[in-house]
Amino acid sequence: MVTDEQVKRLMELRKKERTLAIAASKAGMDEKTARRWSRRGRLPSQRREERTWRTRPDPFEQVWSEVERILERAPTVEATTVFDYLCRRYEGRFESGQLRTLQRRIKAWRAREGPAKEVFFPQTHRPGEQAQSDFTHMSRLGVSIQGEAFPHLIYHFVLTYSNWEAATICSSESFESLLSGLQNAVWELGAVPHEHRTDSLSAAVNNLSCKEEFTDRYEALLRHYGLRASHTQAGKAHENGDIEQSHHRFKRAIEQELLLRSSRDFGCLEEYAAFLQQILRRRNAGRVRRLGEELPRMRRLPLRRLEDYTRERVRVSSNSTIRVRKNTYSVNSRLIAEQVDVRIYGEHLEVFYGGQKMESIPRLRGRGKHRIHYRHVIYSLVRKPGAFARYRYREDLFPGVLFRVAYDELRRECPATADRQYLVILKTAADRGEQRVVGVLKALVEKGCSIRADSVRQGLEEDQLQPWQVQVEPVNIGQYDSLLERSGEAYP
Repeated sequence: MVTDEQVKRLMELRKKERTLAIAASKAGMDEKTARRWSRRGRLPSQRREERTWRTRPDPFEQVWSEVERILERAPTVEATTVFDYLCRRYEGRFESGQLRTLQRRIKAWRAREGPAKEVFFPQTHRPGEQAQSDFTHMSRLGVSIQGEAFPHLIYHFVLTYSNWEAATICSSESFESLLSGLQNAVWELGAVPHEHRTDSLSAAVNNLSCKEEFTDRYEALLRHYGLRASHTQAGKAHENGDIEQSHHRFKRAIEQELLLRSSRDFGCLEEYAAFLQQILRRRNAGRVRRLGEELPRMRRLPLRRLEDYTRERVRVSSNSTIRVRKNTYSVNSRLIAEQVDVRIYGEHLEVFYGGQKMESIPRLRGRGKHRIHYRHVIYSLVRKPGAFARYRYREDLFPGVLFRVAYDELRRECPATADRQYLVILKTAADRGEQRVVGVLKALVEKGCSIRADSVRQGLEEDQLQPWQVQVEPVNIGQYDSLLERSGEAYP
């Protein structure tokens, strides 16, 4: 069968070769065939007639009107669902191999008569004009810190013209995370784009019942950096197309690097952050030229960053707790009834009293949660051991698995004094070091000894009295003889 390429080559060779036979031979066809195609002056594909007939009967011809009614009533229904319906309604009439035929017919119907599809409009981006940012979940990458799963998000910032990007690790889509991530990006960039576009983040965009479009805190951030704001419609992530595509490519790059690394576990958060920054530097290295076009068109940075936190002033309750963003945190009991200043960062809280920092507490996510540190309440609990059994936050007073094991054994062996003895163990941990107490508890469990408050104190004393094992290598006196001999040679 003669192809279009052969005929095209024949026409070119006819202009160069002396005879038709030579041109036909080089084009890979017989001389008679070449003469026939030369006279026609058309390509083989131009002579083919479009096939309008079927090569086999249509198995859905008699039920197609019913299928059309289903498609008109539910345009998004899948072909497999329609096929299953037909197989149930007309039992034994259709075979599984005919599903593909139905899929082709439904696809053609939708192209000719189905509902209009959503059109996406490519945008023209100007240098220095717009940056897009959003939060993206990283849990599916399976990253862990010291063997423990590390569910987290990334605040991702991208310039739409050059695709230069920056990222900040965070735990939630809070305003503090947005504030920190945006500032980290522009100060690393060294300039400010004219517009910042987000999706409908609750940290930046008010709900429909509010008169103002953006939150007061976000408006203050925009004013400080001279940014113009815009956002997508709720549920329309494709309107932030650049950042959504950057999410996908950035996470794919991280996945590939993790495969090369052969481990998804990191020794600490700083090590993981440095790993991400290395990937970002490599990705941004190829964007230097287009970034160079953007920077001269951007605004200058302000003289200083905004504070990466928000402030709240709260009073410490008689429970030695404070309530911040509908979560409960314990503080030192010395602060009971006092008002303290709380600085709320993206990942932690700092408690100040009289201008001095008193506590730094990991921030809780969500609402109605609590974080009680046993050191803040243990001295009062030891004096009131009866309060432990029904203490609302009792589960927070087991700082590790071994403490829970110790309490469960005390409950089994001496239930009458279990609470009192456990609180004494916990007070010992506060006084003499949690890690030392953990070491004693571990030794008692491994030896199969009973765990009691007295045995823990005794174990600490034995550990303190245990002498250091120091090994001293024997001295080779012959080395001194060799030194004396060499000295005699140098000074006769």
